[in-house]
Amino acid sequence: MSISMMSKQNKKNWWIDLALFGSALIATLSGIYFLFFPSGGYRGGRNSLYNLQFLFTRQTWDNLHTWGGVAMITAGLIHLVFHWKWVVNMVRRTFNELTGKCGRMNARGRWNLILIIMVGLSFLIIAMSGIYFLFFPGGRGATDPMFLFTRTNWDLIHTWASIVLITAAVIHFAIHWKWVTKVTSNMLTIGSGLRPISRSTPVINSYQTPSQEGR
Repeated sequence: MSISMMSKQNKKNWWIDLALFGSALIATLSGIYFLFFPSGGYRGGRNSLYNLQFLFTRQTWDNLHTWGGVAMITAGLIHLVFHWKWVVNMVRRTFNELTGKCGRMNARGRWNLILIIMVGLSFLIIAMSGIYFLFFPGGRGATDPMFLFTRTNWDLIHTWASIVLITAAVIHFAIHWKWVTKVTSNMLTIGSGLRPISRSTPVINSYQTPSQEGR
């Protein structure tokens, strides 16, 4: 399939995925900073890493994490909206399989579905805990609102959900590497104004109907 024949759906998915990847990368890198350089303590106190500057100030890292997270949540919701039909079809497909109304999906499709569920659930938990910290920021002298959990528990939930999301997303990304490289190559070629390069293998959407889940 030539580049000129690449579907608008693939192009749209590529831009959404690029926004999601970029914002997730910013949120992840800034999150790693806070993981290794926690904010506990005070100047002259027991925390020797207090206010340590690595590339940026702590406040800049905090802003990057906050707004990178907001951008990631926004891009994730847009991603969900555009793939809502696929989500509904997969829920129906799974229900029919559990009730014996259809055959079992193959192993590749099953693992792909499990990874997507892990990504979706961990993303939801990260979004909820992130919104908590957005509206109830910490800091010295800040009171703990004790909303469902303590601030410490919200922090643990946010941290471990992020680890699960990163792990599942990396594996999901690796599984769809062929799709990523093909569509990215086509998009870059289109942007450069070069002539379309013929492809022996058609570029397909990374989200397919239940009958095609074996990608």
